[in-house]
Amino acid sequence: MHIDHLAPPAAQPRAGSRPVIFRARGVTKVYGMGTAEVHALAGVDLDLYEGELVVLLGPSGSGKTTLLNNLGGLDVPTAGELTYRDLDLTGADEDFLTRYRRESVGFVFQFYNLIPSLTARENVGLITEIARDPMPPEEALEMMHLGGRLDHFPAQLSGGEQQRVAIARAIAKRPEVLLCDEPTGALDVRTGIVVLEGIERVNRELGTLTVIITHNAVMAEMADRVVHFSDGRVHHIVENARRAPVSGLKW
Repeated sequence: MHIDHLAPPAAQPRAGSRPVIFRARGVTKVYGMGTAEVHALAGVDLDLYEGELVVLLGPSGSGKTTLLNNLGGLDVPTAGELTYRDLDLTGADEDFLTRYRRESVGFVFQFYNLIPSLTARENVGLITEIARDPMPPEEALEMMHLGGRLDHFPAQLSGGEQQRVAIARAIAKRPEVLLCDEPTGALDVRTGIVVLEGIERVNRELGTLTVIITHNAVMAEMADRVVHFSDGRVHHIVENARRAPVSGLKW
């Protein structure tokens, strides 16, 4: 299952010409039963391509997080077809999903989930101990411009620094996919820009397919494609002719 990563070309091809990483066809997700049924996904059709940066945009309850959880193997669809490089995620058992999450996917959430009693280096090292081909924790933290904070504990770091440690932890195993759920939701604008610059750098330098959930339409300009969700479905997709640098976004 492990896939070696190649440096992305200087000029990225359009999304449709790249290899497909995820293919979703008619993906549904239903929670509850009977009158309590909630259709979180109601027939999603979507392809996600190698090395692209995608923003999922839409109101709360539109299905963005449910889709992300299914892409990351934290949950499985109720019906439909969802594949990762032709590997079926729809009917996968827990052993398969555990291996898939460990080897292929990095997660970044709104809250940092760092262990308070461990330093930044040690928090990242938790992942590198179980990964198949990890980068050294120091290298991952340096990518996030935290080389001078290796031995600081979370309580000694700002919110933005803690989130960058969380990103370093996610990328240290060299995942092919980075899934980010509201990564700047708990941060002020200036700090959020620094975090987004780190995520964009990972996408550019490691060639990691990066999917970011946000409510903030401003962030759409940094993406190759923007997938707009509504009522559990893909409403429409916008492809940006040129990605805007994070520092140039009009907040």
